[in-house]
Amino acid sequence: MIAGPTGAGKSSLALDIAAALGGELVNCDSLQLYRGFDVGTAKTPLLERRQIPHRLLDVLDPADGFSAGDYARRARAAIAEIVAAGRLPIVAGGTGFYLRALLDGLPELPSRDPSIRERLQARERNRPRSLHRLLTRLEPDAARRIHSRDVQKTLRALEIRLLTGSRLPRPEPTGRLQGYTILKIGLNPDRTELFTRLNARVESMFSGGLIEEVRGLLAHGATGDEKPFESLGYRQAIEHIRGKITLEQAIVSTQTATRQYAKRQWTWFRRDPEIHWLEGFGDQPEVIRRALELAGELAAKAKSPPVSG
Repeated sequence: MIAGPTGAGKSSLALDIAAALGGELVNCDSLQLYRGFDVGTAKTPLLERRQIPHRLLDVLDPADGFSAGDYARRARAAIAEIVAAGRLPIVAGGTGFYLRALLDGLPELPSRDPSIRERLQARERNRPRSLHRLLTRLEPDAARRIHSRDVQKTLRALEIRLLTGSRLPRPEPTGRLQGYTILKIGLNPDRTELFTRLNARVESMFSGGLIEEVRGLLAHGATGDEKPFESLGYRQAIEHIRGKITLEQAIVSTQTATRQYAKRQWTWFRRDPEIHWLEGFGDQPEVIRRALELAGELAAKAKSPPVSG
């Protein structure tokens, strides 16, 4: 597993490890799951993937819902397939909640109830944002974790509350991934240099076709209100296309939000004591060398017979 803040070089390092050790990549970036969202996600171009298979990339349409539980199930299946083929699964991405769901599991929750969902959806259609206001009254802690525009997560939280008649379960991990030796690598680049790179990357995104990409998605049936359009860069591109902000404002807003997101990712991953932190970016030779060294050490340890007595 390769984690760390956006722009740290996770995909680059994952490709180097895969090439050296016979691996396949499993994407753990929630936005890169979506087809057509390429420029704004820094998705590795096809010609730069070195013919290394990438799993869970371009598997959803903009309107498709997808939960952390969905991710965990599909990622675990992909990992099992890769191992069965005698290759090394390399999970790379910065969506911390998806990684936790994959490795630690999620609480068992009741199945969906069509009648309850229909009533809640009708309420939201008649009074937009009313579901989130209701959730705020019933479950203020859950409401703070869910964006007011994320109707699907809000609806699911209310559905669980109505079905169980009790407070939502705490997000304690259950059902850990079993049967694998897991190496967690975290990239910890210099913060000032990372922010410089992120600012430049945002400028490159906008000059390299982000606005055109969004216009293309809209032309092919997207409304702009789907969940992936809430993400960094895409939200600002939509606002610019709709005449709400200038191009310069869109760029500055995206740069600011991206730096803030990187800080939140650092905070999230720092909580995990199992992560081996490497100082630098994923494309730096010393980082690559140390990552391969750690992988070799763990592989040797996993193959060693247990010590008796």
